[in-house]
Amino acid sequence: MTTIPEVSSLVQSDRVAGSLYTDPALFESEMDRIFHRTWVWVAHESEIPKAGDFRTTWVGRRPVIVTRDRRGSINVLLNRCRHRGASVCETLKGNGNGFTCPYHAWSYSLDGALRGIPYPEGYEDVLEKKDLPLLRLKVGTYGGMIFASFNPDIEPLEDFLGGARLWIDRFMKQGAGYPVKVQGEHRFRFNGNWKIQLENTTDWYHFPIVHRSWMASVDAETASMLSIMTDESAVTHALGNGHSVAVGVADHVDFDADDGTEKLQDRFAHIVEELSKDLPPEQVRRIVRAMHGVGFNLNLFPNVAMSMAFFRVLRPVSVGETEIRHMALGLDGGPEIVNRERLRIHEHFQGPFGFGSPDDAEAWNRVQRGVAGGADLPILVNRGLGREKPDDLGQPTSHATDETGMREAYAMWKRMMTDDN
Repeated sequence: MTTIPEVSSLVQSDRVAGSLYTDPALFESEMDRIFHRTWVWVAHESEIPKAGDFRTTWVGRRPVIVTRDRRGSINVLLNRCRHRGASVCETLKGNGNGFTCPYHAWSYSLDGALRGIPYPEGYEDVLEKKDLPLLRLKVGTYGGMIFASFNPDIEPLEDFLGGARLWIDRFMKQGAGYPVKVQGEHRFRFNGNWKIQLENTTDWYHFPIVHRSWMASVDAETASMLSIMTDESAVTHALGNGHSVAVGVADHVDFDADDGTEKLQDRFAHIVEELSKDLPPEQVRRIVRAMHGVGFNLNLFPNVAMSMAFFRVLRPVSVGETEIRHMALGLDGGPEIVNRERLRIHEHFQGPFGFGSPDDAEAWNRVQRGVAGGADLPILVNRGLGREKPDDLGQPTSHATDETGMREAYAMWKRMMTDDN
């Protein structure tokens, strides 16, 4: 294994070069060395629950289709006809029997097999349909999360997730006995590099500053729950392979653990009353305790965050533009009143009329504008470096306002960008 000195020097233990946000050549290399070689999150299984279901999305800048075929298997297919290269599906999501290219009507099954060529005369002894399926990516699933990779030799998904698996398991417990499902999504773009958002998920340092308006808009109980600046139980763990988790509400890390002393929020009294008509008290309590989601933000390198009660998915568009999808989560088969309230909570922070997303996007835009004016100056990621220590699992750990998660992500970035394999 050799390293590329020019790239290797861009990431140090306490800082990264500003050019990581602005250099188009670096961006092109990231698409190849990171997004086309590792596991990239593409969908949640609840988005394609039935045979024939599909949704279109991206791996880096390459369009793909996530499908559930007639056998129930999950496939991720390059959205590119094998004939002349046209995309075969432009619908965000739906249900069907397959995909037909609009240019010359070559048709493909849900698993990508080429099943029909119009006017086959002229192709005798020229091609065999079995030799020209849609390109299939490697697929892995864990906890309902679907990942794909263009790398046929990629390590097993469970190995890549490593220490993050425990936190994915804990995240899914917010279903309170019901499977977690995607209820809907909001998408937007900001004028900044993808790594600016990657840093943000486990950055609690910005929360009381950027999100002052949100803190002022919620009830005192909710605001107090997320006032973590001096809370010693609020910590960030580096989980390896670029993944990290920032704990903001320690009592809500694992919903299996409940000593019964936590008071349920008054704002949910009407939900408690409604649920108590049909459900036992212990299930009502578990559902209501999880109304805000879990008490942590989990960052999975390179493109998805499992943040309290939503998924945040990033897609690099160019060196200075990124698309974000915020996906609201609910209980699959759960009480309607609960899913409706969870949507209202989501909308209060996310979306164009929310108190959180617009402020985040403005901060990210301003980072890109500022760095462009001084790309030769470093970006500091040294907060908490002096108090970072290994936890019982040997994972670098510090306060939730520290930049442990960013250092972990950039260590993985450096490893992938300087690896010749």
